[in-house]
Parts: sequence; structure tokens; C-alpha cells
Amino acid sequence: MKNKMHSKILIEKDINPDPLLQFKEWLEEAINKKLNFPDAMHLSTADKFGRPSGRIVLYKGFDVRGFSFFTNYESRKGMQLTENNQAAITFFWSELYRQVRIEGKVFRLSAAESDSYFDSRPAESRVSAIASRQSGIVESREILEAEVKEIEQKIKGQKLRRPAGWGGYYLSPDYFEFWQGREHRLHDRISYTKIKKGNSWKIERLYP
Repeated sequence: MKNKMHSKILIEKDINPDPLLQFKEWLEEAINKKLNFPDAMHLSTADKFGRPSGRIVLYKGFDVRGFSFFTNYESRKGMQLTENNQAAITFFWSELYRQVRIEGKVFRLSAAESDSYFDSRPAESRVSAIASRQSGIVESREILEAEVKEIEQKIKGQKLRRPAGWGGYYLSPDYFEFWQGREHRLHDRISYTKIKKGNSWKIERLYP
């Protein structure tokens, strides 16, 4: 059966010259079509030796600085970002037969921004962030759950404050690639490369 999504096209005359606005258009379409986890993105980082690792995290928004997400600063990805702040994120919406790749440098959000987001989270999620020594070794699930209960009792009735080792980052993009699936694997690939002087982008079509 023909995949109806193959009928979509991505051509230069229809794209936004600003890749952030082009991304916003695609993300809004994924949200409006009620896709599962349209805000899920694959974050790729590397340590100081160049050894890569990847994982799925939740995208939390973008502004003129870039794309934001939150995590433990002492997690594996947090430690790698301290050693090497070059990273890449990828969005994939299979139902739309679309992918967006974004590359750039990662920087920390301000403490105030991290506090604001932490305070907006459900209480259970805040307790989990306080309890978790993310990426560290825990001997058993029972120990983890016992530690969570201990913290819940210890801070009962108190304001749940953001741990100093937990907060936000933003990826400042210098490269985008928009991929639209087409029939016979003749996919559309449009790249945006940031021009160092000024705030403009060089737009090019890539072979599939």
C-alpha cells in the first residue's frame, strides 16, 4: 500500500528562510495531529575523547538562543557537556515521514530559568529529581524507592527547592537539516548553515 505521507514535498520556494520558524511550523503540525511525544528529541553528546552517546530527552521550548532541555548536571550527558559542549539533537515524526537534525553548542540556562521550570513540575517529579543521582549506580529498585520515601518524609511540608546539580541547557544552533520522506527513497533534504558574519543562513539542497 502506498504511504500517503510520501506525497508531501519540501521545496525551496515554500520553506521559511529562518530555520527556527520552519521548525516551529513542523512541530506545530506534529502537535496538532496529536502524534505520540512530538516533543521527544534524540540528544547526542560526546566526551573529551570524542566518544559519543545518545538518549531521548524532552524538548522544552526555544527562543532566539536555541532549544532548551533539563537534566542533572552530574549525569553522563551533563558531564560530557562540561567536557565538550558540541552536541546534536534530532526530531523524528514517523507518521509525517519527517526528521529534523540540529547541531550546535550547548550552554546552561540561568539559575532563575531552571528554578522557574523546576517549580512548575509535579511534586512527584521534583522529589525524583532530588533523589536521583542520575547515571550513578544504585544496587536495587528497592533502595531507590526507599531513598525517595526518606526524602519525602524529610521535606514533608517544605518547599521543594531545585537541587544545585539539576537544571537547564540550551543548544545554540549553527546547522539545521530538514528531511521529508518521498517515494522511491528520493527524499527531500534541505540544510541551513549559519553564516558567521551576521545572522543569516545558507540554504542548500542535499542529495538523499
